[in-house]
Amino acid sequence: MCGKGGKQMSRIGRNPIEIPAGVEVKIKGNSIEVKGPLGTLIREIHPEMKAEVSDGAILITRPSDSKIHRSLHGLTRSLVANMVEGDN
Repeated sequence: MCGKGGKQMSRIGRNPIEIPAGVEVKIKGNSIEVKGPLGTLIREIHPEMKAEVSDGAILITRPSDSKIHRSLHGLTRSLVANMVEGDN
């Protein structure tokens, strides 16, 4: 799939977020809590985005391929990845 100008569009939202050793992730509804050696971070994600922990990684999923859901998917994945990286 190509975006404007024939460039390949990013699929950052589909990449799993690896959870490093010493970092604990809890997901309750749309709230994600990341606890690590540097403290605890909590963020509410958009209600239409879903997060789950599977095999030592966090997966963010979207309900459809609509433009808004694709945008929110990448944004949510980036925000959660930064939480994990910043708390490590």
